[in-house]
Amino acid sequence: MGTEGHNTRVIAGRYRLEARLGRGGMGVVWRATDQLLGRGVAVKELPFDETLSAADARRQRDRTLREARAVAQLSHPHIIVVHDVVEDDERPYIVMELIEGGSLADRIAGRGPVGAVEAARIAVDLLGALRAAHAAGVLHRDLKPDNVLLEAGTDRVVLTDFGIAQVAGAPTLTENGSFVGSPEYTAPERMSGARTGPESDLWSLGALMCAALSGESPFHRDSLGGILHAVVVGDIQPPAQAAPLLPVVQGLLERDPDRRLDADRAERMLRAFLDTGRTPQAPPPGFAPVERDAPRGRPQEFSDREPPVSPADGPGPDRQDEPFLRQPTRRVLVAALLVAAMAGAGVSAAALLMDEGGGDGGRTPKSSAPKTPTAGPSARSTRTPSTPAPTSVNGSASP
Repeated sequence: MGTEGHNTRVIAGRYRLEARLGRGGMGVVWRATDQLLGRGVAVKELPFDETLSAADARRQRDRTLREARAVAQLSHPHIIVVHDVVEDDERPYIVMELIEGGSLADRIAGRGPVGAVEAARIAVDLLGALRAAHAAGVLHRDLKPDNVLLEAGTDRVVLTDFGIAQVAGAPTLTENGSFVGSPEYTAPERMSGARTGPESDLWSLGALMCAALSGESPFHRDSLGGILHAVVVGDIQPPAQAAPLLPVVQGLLERDPDRRLDADRAERMLRAFLDTGRTPQAPPPGFAPVERDAPRGRPQEFSDREPPVSPADGPGPDRQDEPFLRQPTRRVLVAALLVAAMAGAGVSAAALLMDEGGGDGGRTPKSSAPKTPTAGPSARSTRTPSTPAPTSVNGSASP
């Protein structure tokens, strides 16, 4: 059991919790000291639901610890390092490296959006992190500016908060029929419950790039119903600031996950932009992703992933003549209609649309590439030295 001190608490006889860094939907993060090794760490205290029976609480703890241990096996320079997973007084805690620096959301709020060069650099680093996680069978499922840390002094980009990650072949943190994540950054196939896979994280990256460049997600609306409508059926309008990186943003925000730009192709296009100042419409043969980013071993498969699209369905996201909806299944069409009807009425459609567990593997709504913004490209990226307040995993509360 944790011991109390002067404004401190020691868990597992080793980690002294000293100051709260942030609170989110998946727990509280503390600045702490590892008394055994004498180093600073971040400790995430996972929530405890007192309404659960003892058996259900134990099952929840077991699932949490199993997933945390799986994520701890990831090793990548742009993924948060998990040092330890412990239990104290039957409550799980995750011990991670302490990143001295703010989140991308903090950066946007404090200094405004970033330029195209900086957005491309951040996206390249995140693509490497996602590729490593996906190859190990781990989906992040909550990629957003709050969960991307920028280390002070080095500008190292760190993907954090795998608190709602899904691990291939293992139960998820949430029960079937519930939804977790941030709607503005959630792929339409997850909204409709049709499927989830690595492609969903890439959609989230496309929305994150728009937020980094303009200050907010292109799917930001004043109500949940409005967000759902924008994600599932609304016209996709990338911000004018995305013009220099538009081929990548368009490819990532393709509603059909089978036609969405994959991580390797997106990274090659972004590396070409960083080298030449221009983003090609298709991945160039050079600028290959850095092989050290990929973990060893064969990628794991996700059980709810659809078979690849047939050749008859046409080429990938470079094709521009695709109709907005192409033979959607009844489930997805009904979901889209419900979103449209409920958005104006201000009714929460989450219970009807956000069903992770009951996906039928149906096809998601198809769309042409997002509309090209009419304004010109943004100014070149500028960065000024700063020392943001320390933060760590999920340092900002989830919306």
